[in-house]
Amino acid sequence: MVISDKDAFRKAIYDIVKYIPAGRATSYGAIAKAAGYPNLSRMVGAMMGGCTEKGVPAHRVVNSQGYLSGRFAFDTPTKMQELLEAEGVTVVNDKISNWKKVYWDPLKEIQLE
Repeated sequence: MVISDKDAFRKAIYDIVKYIPAGRATSYGAIAKAAGYPNLSRMVGAMMGGCTEKGVPAHRVVNSQGYLSGRFAFDTPTKMQELLEAEGVTVVNDKISNWKKVYWDPLKEIQLE
């Protein structure tokens, strides 16, 4: 699949991620699906790994099983966990332990008017 406007795709991804409330997390695949590109979860992961835009809580986006697969993109390998734990999310062995409770589905939870 080819994205004709990568900057527009990046903006859409970042805009969705900005909706994730503190104490919740979602997956790369859920973000890709909400943006209309369900097969581009790896691209979402790459965008989160390279995210330098202020106000984008990239630490709240993990893999589909709740693993902090993007932790090495942060200043330190423990920074992602520290940010999540500061919001009340429990992380054990680099995985969100209460993933089903913490999981935030953008297609169900973003209310566009």
